[in-house]
Amino acid sequence: MKKAPGHRIFLLSPAYAGGERARMILRDSKGASVAEVFTFLSGLYFRGKIAYADAFARPPRGMPGVLVITPTRGLIDARTRIRLDDLREFAAVDIHQDDSRYRLPIEREARRLALKLSTESEVILLGSIATGKYVDVLLANFGQRLRFPADFVGRGDMSRGGLMLRCVADGQELSYIPVAGAIVNGKRPPKLTPRRYTTPLRSVSTN
Repeated sequence: MKKAPGHRIFLLSPAYAGGERARMILRDSKGASVAEVFTFLSGLYFRGKIAYADAFARPPRGMPGVLVITPTRGLIDARTRIRLDDLREFAAVDIHQDDSRYRLPIEREARRLALKLSTESEVILLGSIATGKYVDVLLANFGQRLRFPADFVGRGDMSRGGLMLRCVADGQELSYIPVAGAIVNGKRPPKLTPRRYTTPLRSVSTN
């Protein structure tokens, strides 16, 4: 009998909460999900991450399938609504392992999540593995359960975003490999062939 697929949740690396785009949403926003806000701040890359994670997450019952790394609150459900004060709080703290305002919340939330998940569960990081800003603390808690898409190696952010949107449109999930011991900088893969979508990813170019 074929073994049922295990649980799979996604951790999304954050968007920069400062800068001009952040100031625009700080002026105009009346509250939105953290996924919507970070998509506005980051563009194609985060849009690809949230679309891909929503499509392929298989969380345990009662748990969110998509969590976002934040500068001050550790890992939060991508559907969590945030307002102006929340974004100002995020913008005031750099994501750096030496800053306790960032490190302590993510350590706490990663530890809690690790205890809730079975040993067979996979935690997929959609973000760069070349930085210790969040990889080190995640590895310390999830070990071999922490994985990432093998096709991310060698790609820039825009290429990753386009690749994930393409996977969602095609219903084709990527292959994952452990973060521990992974090659950080590999050979750059060929550019994606430009494609435009009308449904459900309306007018999204992935070149």
